[in-house]
Amino acid sequence: MLANGITLSCKRSTDQEFAVLAGLKEVPELGNEPEKVENTGLSDTVKQYEFGIGDPGDLEYKFKFNNTADSAYRKMKAAEASKEIVSFKETLPDGTIFAFDAQVATKVSGGAVNGVMEFTLKIALQSAITITDPV
Repeated sequence: MLANGITLSCKRSTDQEFAVLAGLKEVPELGNEPEKVENTGLSDTVKQYEFGIGDPGDLEYKFKFNNTADSAYRKMKAAEASKEIVSFKETLPDGTIFAFDAQVATKVSGGAVNGVMEFTLKIALQSAITITDPV
């Protein structure tokens, strides 16, 4: 499956429903990497491990930079300023949905001749990532 068609939607506390954030260019890996915790007993002959809590790593989405009144950049900049927790849904082309709540931070890229301007949306998770499989 190609990544083309992936959408990221958000719902702020003042919104009635989710709205797609326009201009999405790149999405992060989504999943959970549990920390391997050593738990060897004195009678064990080899080290024993079990998985602890997970770490989804750095979640960063890249967007086309657009600073118009209703742009993704302005919406996320406002959420960053208020430090509110935003609900997100990343939807894959096959209908798989990854949902989570997070605080956000934004960063505008540097520029160069013939270089496009982008902004990065950094996610600080405030919930587990739930996955809804397509029917």
